[in-house]
Amino acid sequence: MRMKKIAVMTSGGDAPGMNAGIRAVTRTALQKGLEVVGIYRGYQGMIEGDFIPLDRFRVSNIIQRGGTFLKTARSEEFRTVEGRAKAAAHLKKEGIEALVVIGGDGSFRGAAALHAEHGIQVVGCPGTIDNDLYGTDYTIGYDTAVNTAVQAIDQIRDTADSHNRLFFVEVMGRDAGFIALRTGLASGAESVLVPETTTYIDELITKLEEGRKLKKASAIIIVAEGDDEGGALDIAKKVNEKFDAWETKVTVLGHIQRGGSPTAFDRILASRMGNSAVEALLKGSTNVMIGQRNNEMVEVPFTQASKHHETLNPHLLELVEILS
Repeated sequence: MRMKKIAVMTSGGDAPGMNAGIRAVTRTALQKGLEVVGIYRGYQGMIEGDFIPLDRFRVSNIIQRGGTFLKTARSEEFRTVEGRAKAAAHLKKEGIEALVVIGGDGSFRGAAALHAEHGIQVVGCPGTIDNDLYGTDYTIGYDTAVNTAVQAIDQIRDTADSHNRLFFVEVMGRDAGFIALRTGLASGAESVLVPETTTYIDELITKLEEGRKLKKASAIIIVAEGDDEGGALDIAKKVNEKFDAWETKVTVLGHIQRGGSPTAFDRILASRMGNSAVEALLKGSTNVMIGQRNNEMVEVPFTQASKHHETLNPHLLELVEILS
Protein backbone atom coordinates (compact mmCIF):
# COMPACT_ATOMS: atom_id res chain seq x y z
CA MET A 1 0.00 0.00 0.00
CA ARG A 2 1.33 3.43 -0.93
CA MET A 3 2.41 5.72 1.89
CA LYS A 4 0.11 8.69 2.40
CA LYS A 5 1.18 10.65 5.45
CA ILE A 6 4.44 11.34 7.29
CA ALA A 7 5.55 13.51 10.18
CA VAL A 8 8.70 15.52 10.88
CA MET A 9 10.06 16.65 14.24
CA THR A 10 13.17 18.14 15.84
CA SER A 11 14.54 16.70 19.06
CA GLY A 12 17.36 17.24 21.56
CA GLY A 13 19.47 20.38 21.46
CA ASP A 14 18.62 22.88 18.74
CA ALA A 15 21.08 23.39 15.89
CA PRO A 16 21.23 26.03 13.13
CA GLY A 17 19.88 24.48 9.94
CA MET A 18 17.08 22.46 11.53
CA ASN A 19 14.51 24.75 9.92
CA ALA A 20 16.09 24.15 6.52
CA GLY A 21 15.74 20.42 7.18
CA ILE A 22 12.06 20.74 8.10
CA ARG A 23 11.48 22.77 4.94
CA ALA A 24 13.20 20.16 2.76
CA VAL A 25 11.27 17.26 4.28
CA THR A 26 7.97 19.09 3.88
CA ARG A 27 8.42 20.26 0.32
CA THR A 28 9.91 16.97 -0.89
CA ALA A 29 7.03 15.02 0.67
CA LEU A 30 4.43 17.35 -0.84
CA GLN A 31 6.06 17.02 -4.26
CA LYS A 32 5.74 13.24 -3.86
CA GLY A 33 2.03 13.52 -3.08
CA LEU A 34 2.32 12.94 0.69
CA GLU A 35 0.61 14.76 3.51
CA VAL A 36 3.01 16.20 6.10
CA VAL A 37 2.51 16.82 9.79
CA GLY A 38 4.84 18.76 12.06
CA ILE A 39 5.26 17.65 15.67
CA TYR A 40 5.84 20.45 18.17
CA ARG A 41 8.35 20.00 21.02
CA GLY A 42 9.84 16.69 19.94
CA TYR A 43 8.87 13.48 21.70
CA GLN A 44 7.00 15.36 24.43
CA GLY A 45 4.78 16.90 21.78
CA MET A 46 4.27 13.46 20.26
CA ILE A 47 3.08 12.15 23.63
CA GLU A 48 0.66 15.06 23.93
CA GLY A 49 -0.54 14.94 20.32
CA ASP A 50 0.74 18.45 19.60
CA PHE A 51 0.62 18.25 15.79
CA ILE A 52 0.16 20.78 12.99
CA PRO A 53 -0.36 20.22 9.25
CA LEU A 54 2.53 21.51 7.13
CA ASP A 55 2.26 22.97 3.64
CA ARG A 56 4.59 24.92 1.36
CA PHE A 57 3.60 28.25 2.86
CA ARG A 58 4.01 27.23 6.49
CA VAL A 59 7.67 26.43 5.80
CA SER A 60 8.29 29.57 3.74
CA ASN A 61 10.88 32.07 4.93
CA ILE A 62 12.46 29.75 7.50
CA ILE A 63 15.56 28.48 5.70
CA GLN A 64 17.59 31.42 7.02
CA ARG A 65 16.36 31.17 10.62
CA GLY A 66 18.31 29.55 13.43
CA GLY A 67 16.75 27.29 16.03
CA THR A 68 13.68 25.25 15.11
CA PHE A 69 10.21 26.64 14.56
CA LEU A 70 8.77 23.26 15.61
CA LYS A 71 10.54 23.72 18.97
CA THR A 72 12.36 20.98 20.85
CA ALA A 73 12.18 19.59 24.37
CA ARG A 74 13.54 16.85 26.58
CA SER A 75 11.01 14.15 27.47
CA GLU A 76 11.55 11.88 30.45
CA GLU A 77 8.15 10.32 29.85
CA PHE A 78 9.18 9.10 26.40
CA ARG A 79 11.97 7.10 28.03
CA THR A 80 9.29 4.81 29.47
CA VAL A 81 7.42 2.04 27.65
CA GLU A 82 4.14 3.68 28.64
CA GLY A 83 5.22 7.05 27.27
CA ARG A 84 6.22 5.57 23.92
CA ALA A 85 2.91 3.70 23.72
CA LYS A 86 1.05 6.97 24.26
CA ALA A 87 3.14 8.65 21.55
CA ALA A 88 2.57 5.81 19.07
CA ALA A 89 -1.17 5.92 19.72
CA HIS A 90 -1.25 9.61 18.76
CA LEU A 91 0.68 8.91 15.56
CA LYS A 92 -1.66 6.11 14.55
CA LYS A 93 -4.74 8.14 15.41
CA GLU A 94 -3.46 10.89 13.12
CA GLY A 95 -2.81 8.36 10.34
CA ILE A 96 0.95 9.00 10.38
CA GLU A 97 2.80 6.09 8.80
CA ALA A 98 6.39 7.26 9.01
CA LEU A 99 8.55 9.76 10.85
CA VAL A 100 11.60 11.92 10.10
CA VAL A 101 13.54 12.83 13.24
CA ILE A 102 16.09 15.66 13.09
CA GLY A 103 18.35 15.36 16.13
CA GLY A 104 21.27 13.57 17.74
CA ASP A 105 22.05 10.08 18.99
CA GLY A 106 19.56 10.20 21.87
CA SER A 107 16.82 11.19 19.45
CA PHE A 108 17.76 8.29 17.19
CA ARG A 109 17.63 5.82 20.08
CA GLY A 110 14.12 7.05 20.82
CA ALA A 111 13.11 6.61 17.18
CA ALA A 112 14.57 3.09 17.12
CA ALA A 113 12.56 2.16 20.23
CA LEU A 114 9.40 3.55 18.61
CA HIS A 115 10.01 1.33 15.59
CA ALA A 116 10.87 -1.77 17.63
CA GLU A 117 7.84 -1.49 19.90
CA HIS A 118 5.20 -0.10 17.54
CA GLY A 119 6.41 -0.63 13.99
CA ILE A 120 6.64 3.06 13.10
CA GLN A 121 8.93 3.59 10.09
CA VAL A 122 11.66 6.07 11.09
CA VAL A 123 14.53 7.88 9.37
CA GLY A 124 16.85 10.38 11.05
CA CYS A 125 18.77 13.48 9.97
CA PRO A 126 21.78 14.34 12.17
CA GLY A 127 21.11 17.71 13.78
CA THR A 128 23.73 18.58 16.41
CA ILE A 129 26.47 21.20 16.57
CA ASP A 130 28.92 18.65 18.05
CA ASN A 131 29.53 16.76 14.77
CA ASP A 132 30.23 13.57 16.72
CA LEU A 133 27.79 11.14 15.09
CA TYR A 134 29.32 8.13 13.39
CA GLY A 135 28.63 7.74 9.67
CA THR A 136 28.54 11.34 8.51
CA ASP A 137 31.31 13.82 7.74
CA TYR A 138 29.17 16.70 8.96
CA THR A 139 26.08 17.20 11.08
CA ILE A 140 23.53 19.97 10.67
CA GLY A 141 24.60 23.01 12.71
CA TYR A 142 28.29 22.20 13.13
CA ASP A 143 29.58 24.57 10.46
CA THR A 144 27.53 27.46 11.83
CA ALA A 145 28.71 26.80 15.40
CA VAL A 146 32.35 26.82 14.30
CA ASN A 147 31.91 30.03 12.30
CA THR A 148 30.15 31.69 15.25
CA ALA A 149 33.00 30.73 17.58
CA VAL A 150 35.68 31.87 15.11
CA GLN A 151 34.02 35.26 14.69
CA ALA A 152 33.92 35.72 18.47
CA ILE A 153 37.56 34.69 18.88
CA ASP A 154 38.68 37.05 16.11
CA GLN A 155 37.17 39.86 18.17
CA ILE A 156 38.75 38.55 21.38
CA ARG A 157 42.14 38.47 19.62
CA ASP A 158 41.90 42.24 19.06
CA THR A 159 41.57 43.01 22.75
CA ALA A 160 44.09 40.31 23.73
CA ASP A 161 46.72 41.97 21.53
CA SER A 162 45.83 45.44 22.74
CA HIS A 163 46.35 44.55 26.41
CA ASN A 164 48.98 41.77 26.24
CA ARG A 165 46.53 39.25 27.65
CA LEU A 166 46.19 35.49 27.83
CA PHE A 167 42.65 34.40 26.98
CA PHE A 168 41.12 31.01 27.71
CA VAL A 169 38.04 30.62 25.50
CA GLU A 170 35.62 27.80 26.26
CA VAL A 171 33.53 26.34 23.46
CA MET A 172 30.89 23.63 23.54
CA GLY A 173 31.98 20.01 23.45
CA ARG A 174 31.20 18.00 26.55
CA ASP A 175 32.21 14.69 24.97
CA ALA A 176 33.88 15.71 21.72
CA GLY A 177 36.40 18.33 20.64
CA PHE A 178 35.36 18.88 17.01
CA ILE A 179 34.19 22.47 17.55
CA ALA A 180 37.29 23.32 19.59
CA LEU A 181 39.69 21.82 17.06
CA ARG A 182 38.28 23.50 13.96
CA THR A 183 37.78 26.77 15.82
CA GLY A 184 41.33 26.75 17.12
CA LEU A 185 42.81 25.99 13.74
CA ALA A 186 40.75 28.67 11.97
CA SER A 187 41.43 31.35 14.57
CA GLY A 188 45.17 30.74 14.97
CA ALA A 189 44.94 29.68 18.61
CA GLU A 190 48.13 28.86 20.48
CA SER A 191 46.69 25.61 21.82
CA VAL A 192 43.50 23.53 21.74
CA LEU A 193 42.41 21.39 24.70
CA VAL A 194 39.88 18.63 23.96
CA PRO A 195 38.31 15.64 25.78
CA GLU A 196 39.93 13.15 23.38
CA THR A 197 43.48 13.93 24.56
CA THR A 198 45.10 14.30 27.98
CA THR A 199 45.86 17.86 29.01
CA TYR A 200 49.13 18.48 30.87
CA ILE A 201 49.16 21.86 32.59
CA ASP A 202 52.97 21.97 32.88
CA GLU A 203 53.36 21.38 29.14
CA LEU A 204 50.86 24.15 28.42
CA ILE A 205 52.79 26.54 30.66
CA THR A 206 56.05 25.63 28.93
CA LYS A 207 54.45 26.48 25.59
CA LEU A 208 53.25 29.84 26.92
CA GLU A 209 56.69 30.64 28.29
CA GLU A 210 58.26 29.85 24.92
CA GLY A 211 55.78 32.23 23.32
CA ARG A 212 56.82 34.99 25.70
CA LYS A 213 60.49 34.45 24.81
CA LEU A 214 59.54 34.85 21.14
CA LYS A 215 58.00 38.26 22.03
CA LYS A 216 54.41 37.16 21.51
CA ALA A 217 52.09 39.92 22.68
CA SER A 218 49.19 37.64 23.63
CA ALA A 219 47.86 34.10 23.47
CA ILE A 220 44.52 32.38 23.04
CA ILE A 221 43.82 28.87 24.32
CA ILE A 222 40.67 27.12 23.10
CA VAL A 223 39.12 24.76 25.66
CA ALA A 224 36.34 22.27 24.96
CA GLU A 225 33.98 22.26 27.96
CA GLY A 226 34.60 18.53 28.55
CA ASP A 227 38.39 18.69 28.79
CA ASP A 228 39.84 16.34 31.41
CA GLU A 229 41.41 19.22 33.37
CA GLY A 230 38.08 21.02 33.59
CA GLY A 231 36.54 23.96 31.76
CA ALA A 232 38.28 27.20 30.88
CA LEU A 233 37.87 28.69 34.36
CA ASP A 234 39.48 25.71 36.08
CA ILE A 235 42.36 25.51 33.63
CA ALA A 236 43.01 29.25 33.77
CA LYS A 237 43.24 29.05 37.57
CA LYS A 238 45.73 26.17 37.39
CA VAL A 239 47.88 28.01 34.85
CA ASN A 240 47.78 31.25 36.86
CA GLU A 241 49.29 29.50 39.86
CA LYS A 242 52.53 28.98 37.91
CA PHE A 243 52.43 31.51 35.06
CA ASP A 244 51.53 35.16 35.53
CA ALA A 245 53.48 36.89 32.77
CA TRP A 246 50.23 37.90 31.09
CA GLU A 247 47.00 39.11 32.60
CA THR A 248 44.58 36.21 32.20
CA LYS A 249 40.97 36.43 31.06
CA VAL A 250 38.33 33.74 30.52
CA THR A 251 35.47 33.83 28.02
CA VAL A 252 32.79 31.13 27.90
CA LEU A 253 30.99 31.33 24.57
CA GLY A 254 28.18 29.02 25.69
CA HIS A 255 24.89 28.91 23.88
CA ILE A 256 25.65 31.62 21.33
CA GLN A 257 27.18 28.73 19.35
CA ARG A 258 23.74 27.16 18.96
CA GLY A 259 21.99 30.26 17.73
CA GLY A 260 22.15 32.51 14.72
CA SER A 261 21.39 32.24 11.04
CA PRO A 262 22.79 29.00 9.57
CA THR A 263 25.66 29.21 7.12
CA ALA A 264 25.12 28.38 3.44
CA PHE A 265 26.87 25.06 4.08
CA ASP A 266 24.40 24.07 6.82
CA ARG A 267 21.39 25.18 4.76
CA ILE A 268 22.51 23.07 1.82
CA LEU A 269 23.44 20.08 3.99
CA ALA A 270 20.08 20.15 5.79
CA SER A 271 18.21 20.52 2.51
CA ARG A 272 19.97 17.53 0.98
CA MET A 273 19.46 15.42 4.10
CA GLY A 274 15.77 16.30 4.40
CA ASN A 275 15.19 15.42 0.76
CA SER A 276 17.08 12.13 1.12
CA ALA A 277 15.14 11.23 4.28
CA VAL A 278 11.83 11.34 2.41
CA GLU A 279 13.30 9.36 -0.48
CA ALA A 280 14.52 6.75 2.02
CA LEU A 281 11.07 6.43 3.59
CA LEU A 282 9.42 5.98 0.20
CA LYS A 283 11.72 3.10 -0.70
CA GLY A 284 11.00 1.39 2.60
CA SER A 285 14.13 2.21 4.63
CA THR A 286 13.80 2.44 8.40
CA ASN A 287 16.04 2.73 11.46
CA VAL A 288 18.63 4.64 9.43
CA MET A 289 20.27 8.05 9.61
CA ILE A 290 20.97 10.07 6.50
CA GLY A 291 24.66 10.96 6.51
CA GLN A 292 27.04 12.72 4.16
CA ARG A 293 30.16 10.83 3.13
CA ASN A 294 32.52 12.24 0.50
CA ASN A 295 29.77 14.68 -0.54
CA GLU A 296 27.27 11.86 -1.16
CA MET A 297 24.13 11.12 0.87
CA VAL A 298 24.29 7.69 2.53
CA GLU A 299 22.11 5.64 4.86
CA VAL A 300 23.69 4.65 8.19
CA PRO A 301 21.94 2.20 10.56
CA PHE A 302 20.91 3.73 13.88
CA THR A 303 22.84 0.95 15.60
CA GLN A 304 26.04 2.44 14.19
CA ALA A 305 25.14 6.13 14.32
CA SER A 306 24.07 6.11 17.97
CA LYS A 307 26.63 3.69 19.44
CA HIS A 308 29.84 4.90 17.82
CA HIS A 309 31.44 8.32 17.58
CA GLU A 310 33.65 9.86 14.97
CA THR A 311 37.24 10.44 16.06
CA LEU A 312 39.27 13.62 15.80
CA ASN A 313 41.73 13.90 12.95
CA PRO A 314 45.14 13.69 14.71
CA HIS A 315 46.78 15.57 11.84
CA LEU A 316 44.60 18.63 12.57
CA LEU A 317 45.65 18.53 16.24
CA GLU A 318 49.27 18.41 15.12
CA LEU A 319 48.63 21.24 12.68
CA VAL A 320 47.41 23.52 15.47
CA GLU A 321 50.74 23.04 17.25
CA ILE A 322 52.81 23.52 14.09
CA LEU A 323 51.07 26.75 13.08
CA SER A 324 50.65 28.32 16.52
